[in-house]
Amino acid sequence: MAELPPEVWTSETLELKLAPLYQRLKLPEGRLELMTGIHERRFWPQAIRPSEASASAGRRAMVAAGVGPHDIDLLIHSSVCRDRLEPSTAAYVHGLLGLGPQAQILDVSNACLGWLNAIVLAAGLIESGQIRRALVCAGEDGRPLVERTVRLLNEDLTLTREGIKPYFANLTIGAGAAAVVVSRDDLAAPGAIRLLGGAAETDSSANALCEGDTSSDELDMRTDSEGLLIAGVALAQRCWGRFKGVTGWDESTPQRVVTHQVGRRHSALLFEKLGLDVTKDCQSFHHLGNVGSVSVPATLALALADGRIKSGDRVALLGIGSGLASLMLAVECQ
Repeated sequence: MAELPPEVWTSETLELKLAPLYQRLKLPEGRLELMTGIHERRFWPQAIRPSEASASAGRRAMVAAGVGPHDIDLLIHSSVCRDRLEPSTAAYVHGLLGLGPQAQILDVSNACLGWLNAIVLAAGLIESGQIRRALVCAGEDGRPLVERTVRLLNEDLTLTREGIKPYFANLTIGAGAAAVVVSRDDLAAPGAIRLLGGAAETDSSANALCEGDTSSDELDMRTDSEGLLIAGVALAQRCWGRFKGVTGWDESTPQRVVTHQVGRRHSALLFEKLGLDVTKDCQSFHHLGNVGSVSVPATLALALADGRIKSGDRVALLGIGSGLASLMLAVECQ
């Protein structure tokens, strides 16, 4: 299930907020949407915490799966965003959802790949017989990062056209939440999605291409967008080769493909290098932007809701996260 925030910021609105920078550097209007393909992104109200967004999506996922709070044996909060360093954000989500005392809780954080990682971890625990069901949640809030970036770009008069490049990726970030109940086959609800297999690939030599941290009690992120694009797609090519070997799939197998949503250029290059049919691409970046770990599950949920993905479809979930890491899963819609 996907949970979309109520506030919509168009790229035009964001450029208006950046008017001092645009005027000082004589940047052309419309540049942000032209370069990314992102028309708008969504944000939560300022007071919301990642745990609240995660719990909201989790509540809907449990209703859809027909399970109650005491049916969940494991809760994983899998976002980039967390309430604080300690305790786990999952501790707050557990309380908000009223889950039972038998439910294990933990956070899984791996940049934009966290939700897919959490699915694999939950599935492994189910296969080993340790748990019956897991609730995997993610709640991302890019608003503080975007607002800080706008202030910095407007106020730092030393920044040049070249100097603003590391901050450009910040302006593509949005917010959202997603959740799913992962269960044994015999406990799955009608219409559940079946996990068939997958593969992973890691390139830690590229771990400095996108780095985020707290700075003066605020989130700061700087990205080598060009370097990240090249290294990320190259990593995805290697992972795709491993994925085909493990699953027996090839480029023609999936009816639909859901990728991590970065923008128009990334999507086009990824499909070109992997030899995939672009008509199979499910996209959400044009109205959600980059929603971190929520991008893949939210795009999947929206595509299921509007009929782009149908019962019987085989779908490739292609995840890439800074670090760099890639995880690709093969699933089938029942």
